[in-house]
Amino acid sequence: MQREIFDDEHDAFRDLCRTFIAKEITPHHERWEDEGQVDRSIWTAAGAAGLLGMAVPEEYGGGGVDDFRYNAVLDEEIVAAGTSGVGYPLHNDVVAPYLLRLCTDEQKQRWLPGFCSGELITAIAMTEPGTGSDLQGIATSAKQDADGDWILNGSKTFITNGILADLVIVVAKTDPDAKHLGFTLFVVERGMPGFERGRRLKKVGMKAQDTAELSFTDVRVPDANRLGEAGQGFVYLMQNLAQERLSIAVASVAGAEAALRLTLEYTKERKAFGRPVANFQNTRFELAEMDTEVSIARVFVDRCLREHVTTELSVPDAAKAKWWCSDLQNRVVDRCVQLHGGYGYMLEYPIARAFVDSRVQAIYGGTNEIMKEIVGRSLIG
Repeated sequence: MQREIFDDEHDAFRDLCRTFIAKEITPHHERWEDEGQVDRSIWTAAGAAGLLGMAVPEEYGGGGVDDFRYNAVLDEEIVAAGTSGVGYPLHNDVVAPYLLRLCTDEQKQRWLPGFCSGELITAIAMTEPGTGSDLQGIATSAKQDADGDWILNGSKTFITNGILADLVIVVAKTDPDAKHLGFTLFVVERGMPGFERGRRLKKVGMKAQDTAELSFTDVRVPDANRLGEAGQGFVYLMQNLAQERLSIAVASVAGAEAALRLTLEYTKERKAFGRPVANFQNTRFELAEMDTEVSIARVFVDRCLREHVTTELSVPDAAKAKWWCSDLQNRVVDRCVQLHGGYGYMLEYPIARAFVDSRVQAIYGGTNEIMKEIVGRSLIG
């Protein structure tokens, strides 16, 4: 079906993204997978190309266009190219809303220009070793001293961009007795004494994306680095998680589409018993089923994108998109590996890399079980 949510400017931006990825990212991505992180220079290159901070006002060096469809275009092209290592979606889709909505004028002046240029790489630290989807179980704490500074202690894990990040939004408990109103957001900067990066985590997939453990030992965070109001951190998280989950859904559908394209090409070329694999009825049925499911998912996600742009996307609908599309991606990629036969298990083939890269989609951003709980609660009240 013809997609109707993009206009000529979005199409031009897609061409820019596709050209940038082909020239600046794809030639280096295999090396980055071996090294466990991308070159820092790819961030400043993206900034110079206008691929960072599209929604940030022009006065701070951003694109000045608050239209999430541009984010979606970049996300789709990153996935289509199989370049899972670049952490731009986390930077643009997840961190940017916190900075744009919560920063004071002084904080915007300090952080947004570097955010847009790629000189300040960002991350957000929610998950802890003993706390996954249960954000209310966060144990990292911050206490305000007599000088007004906050003393931060705790640890975080599974932090995307954790090694390269210059600014990390940290969720900390500031009032243990206030339950969900006892959390505050802080921006911890590279070089603050007591802020340490642990090991770069070895993952099943997304090997070029630096994912790390972070620790905070008596880190003195100035009150000027508090993000938003004290005690409102959990509320801010809930307000921003819908966009993060939509971003995952966008990437999931794009990943399923890419896997299907790879498999269609392969089965047309690969021969078995004297004829192309695509000529077998089982193959045609498999391709037909996957194409139908992916097309249906695409229509729903595009509708969610349209509603998000007009601020009408609901939290349950974002949860539906996240869990359904990430599950679909994993089902599709698994079936595509099967149609590749033994070669589907070889990492030199893109479908094998897609297989290991896609599995985490059902886990991060809130596990799919949590997504179903959100939807279920919305139904019964």
